[in-house]
Amino acid sequence: MRILLIATNRHHQLMSRMEARPLPIGLAYVAGHLDPNRHTIKVLDLMFSTDYLADTESIVREYQPDLIGISIRNLDNQSYLDPQWALPVSREVVQRIRSITRAPIVCGGPAFSILPRECFGFVEPDLGIAGDAGETFAQLADRLEEGKPCDDLSGLVYRRGDEIIVQEQQASSAFPRPPRLEELDMAKYRQAGFGIAILTKLGSFSYPTANTYNEESGGDAWRVIRPIEGVVDEAREMKQRFGLRKVFFIDNSFNIPLPHAKSLCQSLIEADLKLHWNTCLAPIPQACDAEIIGLMKRAGCSLVIMAGIGGHDDETTDIEARFGPLREVGRLCEDGGLHYTISQYFGEPGETRETVESKLAFLRSLQPAMANLRIGVRVMPGTPVSQLALQEGLIADESQLIRPVFYIEEAVKDWIVDYLEAEAARNPRWNLF
Repeated sequence: MRILLIATNRHHQLMSRMEARPLPIGLAYVAGHLDPNRHTIKVLDLMFSTDYLADTESIVREYQPDLIGISIRNLDNQSYLDPQWALPVSREVVQRIRSITRAPIVCGGPAFSILPRECFGFVEPDLGIAGDAGETFAQLADRLEEGKPCDDLSGLVYRRGDEIIVQEQQASSAFPRPPRLEELDMAKYRQAGFGIAILTKLGSFSYPTANTYNEESGGDAWRVIRPIEGVVDEAREMKQRFGLRKVFFIDNSFNIPLPHAKSLCQSLIEADLKLHWNTCLAPIPQACDAEIIGLMKRAGCSLVIMAGIGGHDDETTDIEARFGPLREVGRLCEDGGLHYTISQYFGEPGETRETVESKLAFLRSLQPAMANLRIGVRVMPGTPVSQLALQEGLIADESQLIRPVFYIEEAVKDWIVDYLEAEAARNPRWNLF
């Protein structure tokens, strides 16, 4: 079977000033799960395309695929100041493909998995897969080739009459196979953004906080923790095959579990790959000490990203007390010579002029390489902010969240944008988003 995989993400602006073009690593993992002895595989990445619809039409006509998979990375760019909805691009791609071929079109990816029923209804593919789609898409391809039914596959989304069916159990993967990168423009990605992505862990979307963390629960937040040997081997292969030394480890909390993080760093040091890498660090003092900062630095880490304090997901009501863990971890990074950025929300539920001033004073008290000031909270389904948006009438139901919807506390809504624009103008290392 001839299979065409298309990455439709074209958003490349990060924090309003920076260019960051993320490699479609999820689609590369899907491609890696397909049996090359059974299927012929081609990948189309639209990130660098100057005419994405023409490029799509050209490859479909030339390749004549029997099955087409489309990865939808983002619902939008999550910017309140310049909101850009991403789904119309994928819908246009699907419509152009339909005008050329009757090959089945299957949609998936991170954005699709957030609201699979709504995304399916808008983009209108033939099938969808919610969740990590590597193994499931490979099974789907085999079954379609054999003419076998596939509606029992985990995470499958399909239409039955006027109803869109979503299999309750979403697809999941342990990512046992390396990504297929041959058909991506690795030379261009080498110059783009934070570096080539390598997956280390994937979370269960319920991460510990400074108040809830303990060593016993430190590993419970993860549904996938890749073996350290596999991560190091993948980094080594990327360097040997593509000359890539700049890496972004996909990991919302690299330092949790702390023993695993230290072991990974030690393995990277011993492998002597001389990588330059970035990742996300959880600002939890119990899971961050001088040793891990030193190991990360020795292993080649050049920058970590930390989330600022939140007003809607922390049981502590004292804003100064909530600054404590982030301040402590920030100082550890400064003492260890590890650059860090802080991404801080403003206008979240409960925000007041006093809390805004406290957050700004806190950012001034540290020395981050960059501070990203994010206005409003992008409302996501199943979150406390979504429930608040429903109660206050900001949305009628969560299906509306396939489009960019932002919550901004009424007490600051009228002045927060102008105020933060002025603050960012006075601080060259602050980006407003």
